[in-house]
Amino acid sequence: MSIIVQKFGGTSVGSVERIQNVASRIIEEKERGNDVVVVVSAMGKTTDTLVGLAREITSQPSKREMDMLLSTGEQVTISLLTMALIQSGHDAISFTGWQAGIETESVHSNARITNIHTDKMAAHLQEGRVVIVAGFQGMTETGEITTLGRGGSDTTAVAIAAALKAERCDIYTDVDGVYTTDPRYIEGARKLPSISYDEMLELANLGAGVLHPRAVEFAKNYQIPLEVRSSIERVEGTYIEEEASMEQNLIVRGVAFENEITRVTVFGLGNALTGLSSVFTTLAENHLNVDIIIQTQTDQNTTNLSFSIKEHDLEETLAVLERNKEQLNFTHVEHESGLAKVSIVGSGMISNPGVAAEMFEVLAQNDIVVKMVSTSEIKVSTVVDGENMQKAAGVLHTAFHLDAVKMEEITL
Repeated sequence: MSIIVQKFGGTSVGSVERIQNVASRIIEEKERGNDVVVVVSAMGKTTDTLVGLAREITSQPSKREMDMLLSTGEQVTISLLTMALIQSGHDAISFTGWQAGIETESVHSNARITNIHTDKMAAHLQEGRVVIVAGFQGMTETGEITTLGRGGSDTTAVAIAAALKAERCDIYTDVDGVYTTDPRYIEGARKLPSISYDEMLELANLGAGVLHPRAVEFAKNYQIPLEVRSSIERVEGTYIEEEASMEQNLIVRGVAFENEITRVTVFGLGNALTGLSSVFTTLAENHLNVDIIIQTQTDQNTTNLSFSIKEHDLEETLAVLERNKEQLNFTHVEHESGLAKVSIVGSGMISNPGVAAEMFEVLAQNDIVVKMVSTSEIKVSTVVDGENMQKAAGVLHTAFHLDAVKMEEITL
């Protein structure tokens, strides 16, 4: 008997009716003869509502207390879903993240899973029960409740699949697969029948919200087959695997974009060999993620350093830099908000030179100014003005022929 892990996002469990629909999908898998573990998110916009309540009390809530608050959202879902399954005549049991044995590092609001003790889940599976687990949360060695950050339920599901050596992990969401770009904004977006782990990881890191980057990392590291599927429609989704088996030999497979990007520039950084590492070590110690980096040497034998961050990290980033100004040895900091990041991704770039040049040419022809650039073997990212984000994504999607991907729906 195989173990199948299913994950259902907040929209999929956003009402009692949708929870009952999820129960029916679980029952279908169980009746195929498989053991089933289900990971769920908080219902609908519950997490946003809880964050809003905290913000009414304080603009800077304690991260520990935020974890205590936000972890309650998934507990509502697991209880209701378990009740729905029992009402349908199927034995089930719900667990919070810590009850399920999910152990994390001691970082509040953005913890990483360090271990999963599977004994309890495995015992209930052997007794024929469906195991329902709250996503997005865990516990430290000292008993502190932690959360895994936005999208952490994806990570929970894939990590459990790896720990239990599951046959596969199905990610059910409000879209029916992974698209060449976000269909809500770009006309002509097409569903991909498959995509590689590496390509999906780049897209996830670059703003494609269908899967959390850590979840893709887990899947790649432990070779867990993933399928992103619709929780409503019964159609085939997108398979995420080591090598994508697409009919079209596309050089670029996706265009990702995200707004609310800020460029921070540190001026007059001393040219000591440790200067750059000191800045980024200091930011990392404060759990601040930096993305695109540009270094410029000046005539005064100092360095100007620019990097991009998410706008919600700006206040804390500036505060950390100011606190450590003397140690880091720089003159002043400036920032520019209202920016966006637009990226192209595709493993075909490795063997096809000139892709970046074509990207820049397309943007220039459409009067879109590129402010920062970052590249890897399979992606090129640009930072542009936020008002040009959707335009840039659209023209790149067309230029690289992604609107020509065939969409073949297979009803299940």
